[in-house]
Amino acid sequence: MLAMSLLAAGALAAQTQTAQPAGAAWQALFDGTTLTNWQPSKFNAEGAVTVEDGRIVLDTGKSMTGITWAGAALPTTNYEIALQAMRVEGRDFFAGITFPVGDAFCSLILGGWGGSVVGLSSINGEDASQNQTSQSVEFQNGRWYSVRIRVTPAKIEAWLDDRQIISQDLKGNTIDIRIEMELSKPLGVASWKTKSALRDIRLRRL
Repeated sequence: MLAMSLLAAGALAAQTQTAQPAGAAWQALFDGTTLTNWQPSKFNAEGAVTVEDGRIVLDTGKSMTGITWAGAALPTTNYEIALQAMRVEGRDFFAGITFPVGDAFCSLILGGWGGSVVGLSSINGEDASQNQTSQSVEFQNGRWYSVRIRVTPAKIEAWLDDRQIISQDLKGNTIDIRIEMELSKPLGVASWKTKSALRDIRLRRL
């Protein structure tokens, strides 16, 4: 009986392990010292973009401030992107992460619409404050938050500090971005009238 229990436990552990998506090693997209492969997004009246103490700092602008990927082509599905983000000063979104979803693009908004709205923009023409992914999270200034986004042909999923916050089916839904985020394509991170910091930006293929 003990042997059978051990075998059953081993089988369950194997099932649990294989339930996690297999993938290649994480690839660093930020070297910690320069903006290599990134460029300021050039939003209208944006703040300064600098690298300080191993982090990218997006200074407060009159609208958005951001960085856009300018390196080699990245996958558009079956991948994960992860980063850490901090709202340094301000009361609006400190990380609007725009990423490819097949032939389309989408943005994960953290702390929008006055500081607490989280969600995807846009799903079926509705932004993160209106669609089914919309939720409220109280963010603290000066605290790092870990973010991970997974894109597959079936879903967009997202985690905040290892807690899953989004599982959005793609079938039957139209995925898009707000027009303000066009300069973030194909991959970018932006803040709105808020100073933010970014570090440990990584990607892996699934």
